[in-house]
Formats: sequence, structure tokens, C-alpha cells
Amino acid sequence: MSSTLGTAKRPVRRRHAIGAALLAVTAVATMTSCAEEPGKDGGKSGDTITMGLTYTPNIQFSPFYVAKEKGFYEDAGIKVTLRHHGPGEQLFGALQGGKEDVVYAGGDEMLQARSQNVPVVDIATIYHKYPVALLVPEDSDIRKPEDLKGRTIGTPGPFGETYFGLLALLKEGGLSDKDAKVKYIQFTQQAALKGGHVDGVMGYVNNDAVTFEETGTPVRAIGLSSENGGEALVGPSLGAKKSTLDKRGDDIAKFVDASLRGMQYVIDHPEEAVKLSQKYVPVLKKESNRKNALAVLKATEPLMRNDHGELGYIDPQAWGQMADFMYDQGLLDKQVRPEDGYDADYLPKS
Repeated sequence: MSSTLGTAKRPVRRRHAIGAALLAVTAVATMTSCAEEPGKDGGKSGDTITMGLTYTPNIQFSPFYVAKEKGFYEDAGIKVTLRHHGPGEQLFGALQGGKEDVVYAGGDEMLQARSQNVPVVDIATIYHKYPVALLVPEDSDIRKPEDLKGRTIGTPGPFGETYFGLLALLKEGGLSDKDAKVKYIQFTQQAALKGGHVDGVMGYVNNDAVTFEETGTPVRAIGLSSENGGEALVGPSLGAKKSTLDKRGDDIAKFVDASLRGMQYVIDHPEEAVKLSQKYVPVLKKESNRKNALAVLKATEPLMRNDHGELGYIDPQAWGQMADFMYDQGLLDKQVRPEDGYDADYLPKS
């Protein structure tokens, strides 16, 4: 998932290039079924909730596919439309324009958006462990962040979670992006690492790492370690505008509860989740793709729960650490109060 916020005003202090690059993705299928377009500030109670899922239909969105197919949204008394973004669409564009009520995006991307005056709020954290890591060949002598000094590291570009994760990993090792040779390789991690063009690549442990293993290239993942001073980053989450929460809070809470039911079902029944997702991800009709999808789901399961086994939990401490880190790294247009970026009131009450 990468940030697609568009070009921001250039502040006085030094900035990394953020938000200017768009994902060059070819949609596998068009899953943009149209609901009645809500008002600019969100629809009224009883209207359809439109959920924005980024770019290509993918097994990573199976909790929402499953919640729809199993009738969890219907059971909650709400109507839900799942809408995949187009390849050139801005990540938060439809949310801002009132065409979506909820969007799937990184908490770090939401914080970056808030610094650009997009009033998006995290209402549920989907991954409690940051899914991005440095992937190196299994026999590599890179063992810890400190080992990145002077090494060539590939990442898609200076945007999104892979870039945020790289900066955090370097800082954990007492390094900056000037201490390593950072190479922007677009989305060619497989070819770059296998071809020996880089010493490691930034990728997703529940996707890129799985693909490396399946294609006969064993890799090790070096991720952020909060125990060793690593910077906290908040990964994939559910976001909504403050105005939508104010107008449709009850509906949004029902949506979050039903979506978390879908997530739990995926954890408990991954094989069935793959089968149910075929309607939304047509490539899953092919057996080899179903096998890959199942492997991805099994690699994703550990990311979905926090240390107490909870789903959806929002960690205020992680948000505070992330806000400080992203501002210090020049990833925010302006300083943002982390507590304004999340609201746990829409999570199921224990």
C-alpha cells in the first residue's frame, strides 16, 4: 500500500518526496459496483456504507469479502458496498469527495494525510504488527539494522509503507538514508533481489516474502523491533472522516464490528475464506493462485492480533511514537496531534 495523496505544498524544512508517486497497478478485475452516492459529508443512517479497498482486488481484503458473503453486514442491519480504487486514483480522494465512507489505509498514511488537512480518523487497526520488513537472502550476512551501512537496499520509491519502514529500520540501527545506498526499484523486488542488483529489498512479510519462498528463493525478514528501540509505525487500518463519524457513528460502529467478525472468520477458516473471496478476486479460480492466497492468509494471521489476542485495538503509544518519528523524518507537512488521528469509540465494547 502506498501513499497517493498528491503533491503537497512544499514547507520550509527539508522534506522527502512524499505522496507524489501513484501505484502502477493493472487491475485484475473491476470490482467497483456502484451504490447510491452519499452526500459530501457521508450518507444518512440506513444508507449504504461504501468501503474503499485500495487498487487490485486481493486476498488481503478477504475479511471484508467474507463479512459480505457470510451476511455479517446484513446481520448488523447495514448495507455495505465494497469499492476497489482505480490504479490512478488518490488513496483518500474518494473519501474526501464523499464517494466512500470508510477506507482501508495505513495508519501512517492517515497521519500523513492529516498533515495535508485531510480529516481522516483511524477507527480500527487491522494489522497490529507492521507488515513491512527488509527481505534479504537466507545466507546474507545482514542480520540487524546496523548491518545496513554501505549496503544497497531496494524499495519501490520514496513513498508509502515500504519507505516509512526503511527509514524506521535505518534509524533503529543508528543510520540515516545517507548511510545506505537506497535504490528506487518500483515494484520489482523479486527481480532486483534474485538478480543481485541489491543486497535487500523492502517488502511485505505476508506477501513478498511468501512469493520469494514459493519461487525457490528463501529469504529472511528483518523487521522493526520495539524492544530494541525500533520506531512504532501503524500499518493497515480502517479510516473515516470526522464528519461521517459524527453523522453516522452507530452505522460505522456496526460496520467495524461486522468487519472484525469477518477477520476472525478468516483466521479460523482460511481455506473457506479463499473460496469465498473468488467472487471478488477472479484469479483465485486458478489452483496455483489459491495456494498462494492460502499461504498469504496464514502469514497474515500473526499480524492481525495484538499481544493480548485482540482484533482492531488502537494503540495510543504507537500513535505517539509514530507522530514524532514521521515529523522528525520530514514525512509530515506539519506536526499533527496523534490523539486527533484515532478514535477507539467505534470498536466493539468488551
